[in-house]
Order: sequence, then structure tokens, then C-alpha cells
Amino acid sequence: MQRIWIPLALAACAAMPAQAQHWGYEGHEGPAHWQEMNPDWAVCAVGQQQSPIDLTDAVNAGLSEPAIDWAEETAGVVVDNGHTVQVNVENAGGITLDGTAYRLLQFHFHAASEHTVNGRHAPMEVHFVHQSDAGDLAVIGVMVERGDALATLGSIWAAMPADSHASPGIAARIHLNDFLPADREAFRYQGSLTTPPCSEIVSWTVFTAPVSATPEQIDTFESRHPDSFRPVQPLNRRFVLVSGE
Repeated sequence: MQRIWIPLALAACAAMPAQAQHWGYEGHEGPAHWQEMNPDWAVCAVGQQQSPIDLTDAVNAGLSEPAIDWAEETAGVVVDNGHTVQVNVENAGGITLDGTAYRLLQFHFHAASEHTVNGRHAPMEVHFVHQSDAGDLAVIGVMVERGDALATLGSIWAAMPADSHASPGIAARIHLNDFLPADREAFRYQGSLTTPPCSEIVSWTVFTAPVSATPEQIDTFESRHPDSFRPVQPLNRRFVLVSGE
């Protein structure tokens, strides 16, 4: 099967599309109409491996968790692309999944969470987008619940541009591992980008355990990009697997 190299601007479940065509999360530009807006986005409606999904009835397949080797501290370019706040990184490490190495390109946020667990949304979800040399994507999803502060969010929010028209900011000290829960059990499944063009090229890993952020930290993002999530999609003939014991 031919693999497609996805440029950085598109290598995300919520990055800007290659076209300048505008899309959104509600009304006539919302998810129910994406396939009508561009013929290249038809898979958003007819695809059989679309994301996000409800993570339930997972099968324990004895899978190993991804081997995560992120930089202990990194700088990031913080942009608002009109759909989310996204942090682009370079030389920030990556993951190894099923023997394939993927490098971390960027991470971004959704409120509420895109995936649900047994039908429930978390207040926020972070997606870490990785790409292999062959062009495949591996995305790690981390649910964020209200609770104690997520320290490294402070440097990201401080660098956040005023809006999608403002120049990017630089967050100099991002501690990526702060986003990882202590329990690394995770859901695994094959899916897609969660925004146009909805390409079905993503290996998804979503941790079963959340991390926490204060209500104020979550509200900082949610007030800018409320309801920035695609509704869950049919599982069809796929299985949701779970790693760990």
C-alpha cells in the first residue's frame, strides 16, 4: 500500500488543511458537512476507520505500550490555527510503536475530549502527533481532567498568540513528560485524522488514565476554542485493544 507523506501543516488531527478552505465544528461548516465542502474530503463521510471513537469493550490483547522517548525539556512554537492551539516542535524525540520509530512533530488540544470512554467526554484531550519515515502517523491521546495544576501548561499558555492572526509565540521550557500519566495502560486502534481530509492513516494510542489540570488552565483553552471536537464515529469492523495487564 502506498504511503503518503503528510506535511507538518497537516500532520495532525486538528491541524490546518492543505487548502485554504475554511471548516469548523458547528453549523454549515461543521463535521456533518465536511464531505460536502471538498471532494477530497469524501472519506469523512464514507470512511470505515474514522476517528474519534467511543473507547469501550476493549479487548486485552497483551500489547506493549509505545516506547516513549521524548526530550526532557524542549522549546515549541505556539500557534493558534483557528481550530486549536498547536505547539510545533523539532528534535523533541519520539516513540517506537510495534517496532516502527516515529518522531514527534507537534501536539495540540481539544475541548471537550474527542474520544469518549464509555460514552463520557473528558474536559480536554491532548494529541501528540508523530510521523514515521514512511509517512505513517501515530498519535498519542491524553485525557485531561480537572484537578491539580499541569505545570508545563503555564509556559504554553503564556506563549499563546492573541488569536489566529497573531504571530506565533515561543514556549522555551516545555516538559513533555508532564503530560504522561503514571499508569501507561492504553487503548489502541486504527483510525484517521479527526479533521479534514479525515485520512485513514493513524495508529491511535489513548491512555486509559488521565492527567489533571486546574479548571482555570482548562478554561483558558476552552474559552478560546469551545466545542472543538468531532463527534465519535462508528467503530464498524474494528476492534479496540488495550495494552497492559
